[in-house]
Amino acid sequence: VGCDRSKNLVDICGEKNFQAFVCDALSVPIRSGSCDACISIAVIHHFSTAERRLATIRELARLLRPGGMALIYVWAMEQEYKTQKSKYLKEKSVSKDKEEEINTGTAQRPLSNQMPDSSSQDSACFDRLSKDSKDKGCDAKPAAASTLPVHTNRTSFHSQDLLVPWHLKGGTKKKGENVDTVLFPAGSKESQELSPVFHRYYHVFCEGELEAACRSLDCVRVQKSYYDQGNWCVVLEKL
Repeated sequence: VGCDRSKNLVDICGEKNFQAFVCDALSVPIRSGSCDACISIAVIHHFSTAERRLATIRELARLLRPGGMALIYVWAMEQEYKTQKSKYLKEKSVSKDKEEEINTGTAQRPLSNQMPDSSSQDSACFDRLSKDSKDKGCDAKPAAASTLPVHTNRTSFHSQDLLVPWHLKGGTKKKGENVDTVLFPAGSKESQELSPVFHRYYHVFCEGELEAACRSLDCVRVQKSYYDQGNWCVVLEKL
């Protein structure tokens, strides 16, 4: 069973006969202790405070039965790790033809092939930033209290809290398709043909940050923590 904040994406699942529903990751309408396994991919990094990010992990743990497992993926601050660049950065240097292929959606988009829609846009700006980007061992510089930096696509991160620009998809509307349902990263061919630009909030995680948040909960055990192509990942077990 899948769930997402975006009604349009849930509708696509329904058209493919998959079970999915719309909900908020902070309050999932599923009975406590009823899931053998849960997966959270590219979700938690969209919450703007450490308290809300921890609350989503706690909610994920609530759903699990004792012994149940959870897998969490979040975007990493470190897009270069152990001298290796992530695929996200490598795509910047590909040929022009390949870059057009990437930008039109056949290769990796920012984090786990997200295809967000206009109904799930995060606020275009935040008046305040949480102070949780002071994590030890992280060279990230917190943004000013009144503004957030806008990320340049396929480059390294210079702040943990930032906005990633997305553009509405262009082209002719197909039967049954809502042209507002798919966005493209800034710099793509489509993005140059349409406006407005939507900005999604991201908190990119430093090494150890996600694991530390998980370890602060006494109801789960961290079974594994690892880096995977520009993402920090944790496997949890419900106690």
